[in-house]
Amino acid sequence: MEEVDVEPTITNIPAISDGKHMGFAWGPGDILVYETRYKASGSGCSFIHEIRKDEDIYSPILRKLFNESHHIFVGLQTIREDLPSKRDVNAQLVRKNPHSVFYSDIHFITLFSGTILTLICFLLKVSILLAIELIWNLCEVLFIDAAPAGSLLLHLLDWVRLHKADVDEKAREVLQSESPAEHRDYWDVVVSYVLQGRLEEVRQMLVKQANLQPAARSMYKQMDTLLSKMPFYNPGGTQTLTEFDVKWRHWHEEVDRCLQDNSFASNRHLELICKILLGDEDTLLDHKELLGTWYHFLVTRLLFCHPTVKLTELHYYAQSCMTMFLDSRSVPEPLDNILLAAFEFDIHQVIKECSIALNNWWFVAHLTDLLDHCKLLQSHNLHFGSNLREFLLLEYASGLFTHHSLWQLAVDYFDHCPEFGRVYLELQIERVPLETERKALKVLRVCEQRQMSEQVRSICKIMAMRALRNNRLGSALSWSIRAKDAAFATLISERFLQDYCAKGTFSDLDLIDNLGPAMLLSDRLTFLGKYREFHKLYGEKRFREAAKLLLSLMTAKIAPQSFWMTLLTDALPLLEQKEVSHQSYLERRVTAWCCTLFYIIFKSHYSIHCYC
Repeated sequence: MEEVDVEPTITNIPAISDGKHMGFAWGPGDILVYETRYKASGSGCSFIHEIRKDEDIYSPILRKLFNESHHIFVGLQTIREDLPSKRDVNAQLVRKNPHSVFYSDIHFITLFSGTILTLICFLLKVSILLAIELIWNLCEVLFIDAAPAGSLLLHLLDWVRLHKADVDEKAREVLQSESPAEHRDYWDVVVSYVLQGRLEEVRQMLVKQANLQPAARSMYKQMDTLLSKMPFYNPGGTQTLTEFDVKWRHWHEEVDRCLQDNSFASNRHLELICKILLGDEDTLLDHKELLGTWYHFLVTRLLFCHPTVKLTELHYYAQSCMTMFLDSRSVPEPLDNILLAAFEFDIHQVIKECSIALNNWWFVAHLTDLLDHCKLLQSHNLHFGSNLREFLLLEYASGLFTHHSLWQLAVDYFDHCPEFGRVYLELQIERVPLETERKALKVLRVCEQRQMSEQVRSICKIMAMRALRNNRLGSALSWSIRAKDAAFATLISERFLQDYCAKGTFSDLDLIDNLGPAMLLSDRLTFLGKYREFHKLYGEKRFREAAKLLLSLMTAKIAPQSFWMTLLTDALPLLEQKEVSHQSYLERRVTAWCCTLFYIIFKSHYSIHCYC
């Protein structure tokens, strides 16, 4: 994709006046901007502003959309190898588009009872969502379904009807009135139905008018016959496209004869319908307010003039219809450019225009992924190494990682970016704030499942240090063991022993009693675990086993020197026990070690005293 050829959006920052300095602090998904005042006494700050590059990530109304599309994305990756063609992929997942999510969000808006300003912001988001759905459905029709001539028009009619639903609301209002045929919006509803090709509804509405005008009943009967005869292509039928075209032309000629014969000259409404059935451009353009948009005008024009249009011909009609419909002085909106690019079958231009116009990467990332799975995107490597699909997924997932909970969705997106996904995940996972142990465990689980050993150690060290600062020795030791950090485990073991010397009891006995093989991580941790085991044996009056274990701790040289006197104190009561004192070997070893210990302590104390 070539460089963006538009000027970047300017963000106005309030309270930043001329002549003042601004400071910046960059974050993973936003930037802090603050005004500074430089004085002799130092600098001060009056305001701090947070500028987010992807504000929609923090919108509660879009949370369901992000979660639902994530579910669809993951499902699409799993069926990629199982389904042989793009049509199979479409049948499985493309129909699970966010259509229902869009309208559930709109229903949420109708129940909203916040401030007017917040409501306006929500309605703006809904209008953007509806535009996105309009683009999504058109891409589905043109790029994925890729229907042949005849069927293509039927798909386009469904597309217009889906996104031009106001006529149904107006029709309900008319039909629920006391006299529908005399309602002020009656003919607007009839004409709107004609413009959408909903001729059965038109016939039902005209019956109500015919009942009010017995003298014109034959005229209404003639119009009903024309409407009933209009052929629509049936893809599942036996009729060929050529046979359909011949039948449609015969019907079109019959409608033209009725107009030329002035069959409806005495009724301007029926004459108007007759002109629309002929696809008269001036008549259609006179009803812009009912059509609403140039693409509705396009589909209506194709319906009554070119029902066998092909995909390759669409761009000619699209460009001419947009030119005719829009005022010559008006500039096409971004949505117009996107839809026109789609009708021109320029996939990359659609993605580019959407990237510029939309304020987040959600739509372009999922659309590009879908088109890539359907093998509709040519190999389009970017100059910095990644292809288009991966680049957009990486950008979208990076934005999700700035959210306090949506970062969990981003992990799956990174997993399905084979070239740079792992690198991005390693960088982003380290930026996730670890506010609680529960969240730290979630992040740790992600890293462990992907064998990210460096990140696992980093997270465990952070949590161990935090626990140590809060004097939670058990939690700190648990995290250090999980990080396999021998040096930190040694430090915490020392703290446990110091606390024991000061208080005479151990804290976190459950953890120390169940160290298991983890105690081999460091000599000090081994000593801590074995010393606690000695206490358990002593408490259970298993003095002989306790003496053996204490003797091994004395001779193994893993006890800290500051703890020797404590070991000696523990050894003296054992010598008074009969089952231990009768063991001359143990007694001699303990006695010898005690003498050695007294000698070392005395010598050390005498040397220090002489030096002083």
